[in-house]
Formats: sequence, C-alpha cells, structure tokens
Amino acid sequence: IRVELQMHDLWRRFYELGTEMIITKAGRRMFPAIRVKVSGLDLHAHYILVMDVIPLDGKRYRYAYHSSKWVVAGNADAPMPGRVYIHPDSPALGEEWMRQIVSFDKVKLTNNELDQQGHIILHSMHKYQPRIHIIRKKDTSEASIDIDRPCSERKTFTFSETVFTTVTAYQNQQITRLKIDSNPFAKGFRDSGRL
Repeated sequence: IRVELQMHDLWRRFYELGTEMIITKAGRRMFPAIRVKVSGLDLHAHYILVMDVIPLDGKRYRYAYHSSKWVVAGNADAPMPGRVYIHPDSPALGEEWMRQIVSFDKVKLTNNELDQQGHIILHSMHKYQPRIHIIRKKDTSEASIDIDRPCSERKTFTFSETVFTTVTAYQNQQITRLKIDSNPFAKGFRDSGRL
C-alpha cells in the first residue's frame, strides 16, 4: 500500500518556515489540508481511512522573535485525549479510495478540552505529527478503530513535512504571508490588507 501526500511542494514551503496551525475553542480547519493519493489497495476489500494527530515530542515551545525561531520552553503539558477523525466516505471499496484524491479538509483542531464536536483536541505551543491510517475491514462488522493497538489489518503513514506547531495566533509573519497567498479562503485578509 502506498500513500502519497498531495500539494507536497506547498507543505515543504511551510515546513521550511516552521508550519503553524491555528487552534480555537470552536475548532479551526487546517491549511494546508491533508490530501493523499492511495494505491495498492485490494479493489474489492472495504477500508476505513482515519487521521489522527500525535505529539511530536515531549516539549512545549515558544517563538523567539529576535531569532525568528521556535525554541523549547519546557516540558509538554499532559496529552489531550487522543481523538481520531474517520473519513466520512468510510468504509469504502479499495477501488473507490484509489479513484480520487482523499481529502481530510473537514478536520478541525481545537484547544477546548470539553469539545463535543469530535474535533481533534490539542495544546497550543506544542509540535504535532498528523498520521493517516488505512484499516481493512475483515467482514461486515465494524473494524476496530483502536489505532494504538497493533493490528495486521492497519497501515499507518506519516509525512515529516506535515509536522506543525499549534498557535492561537500566527507567530511567524512569513507563515502568515504564505497562508494568505496560498489559501483561497483567506481572500478577506488579502482584500483588506489585514494580517
């Protein structure tokens, strides 16, 4: 099974600057969104596609403006409850997953520990790694979504260039500029000249 990250060049540009993702109480969508092309699935088997986000390390960070760099500010806060986002097309046949780009653009990130909307709960000023899991359904019963348990029916994929730091407001102005320039939904910011 192969999973290729789409918009790789854009992700790489963000990664080189130090990708930041806004988190809010209500939940904020990621930009860029995780989009993947999947190949090598069994055409006639059913699969569930899942995304989760795990801490990259055990550290908390702060942005040092004088050096324009993220620096370690201490130990990470206790992890938030782990949540998974099950792609809404799940379960689907392998041939259906492979026919088109699979987009996780509906995923929302929140810092609200009491969130009831199913958003992924994260701490601000921590680094995270998104993961994609492909789970093969054995039969008509639901496949287990316990992604921490080893399972021969599950494959996990990560892309180093999708690592991001969570913020409640952008810290690096170059990130702000790149988000505005490359995100079609940031039109209001472009037109008003607001940063």
